[in-house]
Amino acid sequence: MSQVAYFNLPDVGEGLTEAEIVSWKVNVGDRVSVNQVIVEIETAKSLVELPCPFEGVVTELLAKEGDTVEVGKPIIAATVADGAVGAVATSSIPVISPEVAAAASEALADIRSEASEEKQPNLVGYGVASAHGTSRRAKRTINPVPVVAPMTSAIPVIPGAPATGLISVVTPENSVIAKPPIRKLAKDLGVDLNNVVATGLAGEVTREDVLGGAQQASVFRNLTTPEAPTEREERIPVKGVRKAIASAMVRSAFTAPHVSIFVDVDATRTMEYVKRLKASTDFAGVKVTPLLIMAKAMIWAVRRNPTVNSTWTDEEIIVHNFVNFGIAAATPRGLIVPNIKDADKMSMLELAKAIEQLAATAREGKTTPADMQDGTITITNIGVFGVDTGTPILNPGEVGIVALGSIRPKPWVVNNEIAIRQVTTIGATFDHRVVDGDVASRFVQDVASVIEEPALLLD
Repeated sequence: MSQVAYFNLPDVGEGLTEAEIVSWKVNVGDRVSVNQVIVEIETAKSLVELPCPFEGVVTELLAKEGDTVEVGKPIIAATVADGAVGAVATSSIPVISPEVAAAASEALADIRSEASEEKQPNLVGYGVASAHGTSRRAKRTINPVPVVAPMTSAIPVIPGAPATGLISVVTPENSVIAKPPIRKLAKDLGVDLNNVVATGLAGEVTREDVLGGAQQASVFRNLTTPEAPTEREERIPVKGVRKAIASAMVRSAFTAPHVSIFVDVDATRTMEYVKRLKASTDFAGVKVTPLLIMAKAMIWAVRRNPTVNSTWTDEEIIVHNFVNFGIAAATPRGLIVPNIKDADKMSMLELAKAIEQLAATAREGKTTPADMQDGTITITNIGVFGVDTGTPILNPGEVGIVALGSIRPKPWVVNNEIAIRQVTTIGATFDHRVVDGDVASRFVQDVASVIEEPALLLD
């Protein structure tokens, strides 16, 4: 005997009342297992993947992609074995009568039969799809197999072997080694990875390889200017991450008295230091940018000026003796500020890996609410957009944020002579309720000193 169980939209621990269905990972007729990711939802803070609490076969998806669903409402139905629901650690799964379940099972058998006959090769590198959904538990069984491309399996097709849903034919199109963020960048820039010369240590395509290919292609066609829209205007609903960003920025701007200061810095030695780190075997395969040195500089300056690493509560000022280092990240769904916990305890190499992982997770939309909580100080790297400086708004709960501008060759006075140096502008904003002008100035000057001479980090 079987029964039908419903999975209700849970509270993901943020105290929110609703969420938007972004994408379903399963279809009607798919078999699901416990802890398999079945749906991706967007809350007011981030994208969240929801695991399945039971094992069974999907009979109905009760919400469409793009729908906003209240917490506690059912979103998926599945047939499960008798007794399986009782083992689920949730009380929100109702059970219907055996008669209705039997009818649903018969209809489900027809659906699965039709689905198995209509399966076609996917277009995103999966190979031929199976009639069953792929669970995360199943994916772990192929981890030891070298992966030749994201979203594909490197397992060869063996004649007569049973179908597992994980078999993929390796073709010239998916033989390029590149991380998912790099593939997305190539897609956005219109770059064919098969025509890109890979310079990575393991033969993988790097970000620089893709950008180089885009620059070469831009000689022949426009890669940046889209076609003019046909409609006179576009209306975008204010919800999800964008709504949360707007609320937080208004609250920050009209609660904390912002004060900003700026300083021009000769970053020539920092750029030389970045080159040495890139050439180091210790940093092989790890992305090294000026942001890494800037992060270390800020952590060093926090130790000398701890007040900038505080929280204002109206009743008291909490000075944190740890650094949860926030990095503003632009994502397709808006600006988010995940942070690296206890960044002050990390070595240069550990911090470089943490920054790389944070950025990749943010671009993929996998940043969790916990990743964005309890930050103590933030940096926004506006220099990657070619901007010299700005006046950033404080991340709520923090009293300091630094903006790193672009680093470019400029005339600079060295030993009373004009020379071409790598120059940047550092901007910083502080909560004047906590950080006075002298502390703010000393902090920014300390950061600038490290950018001018990274050897100060050795003290």
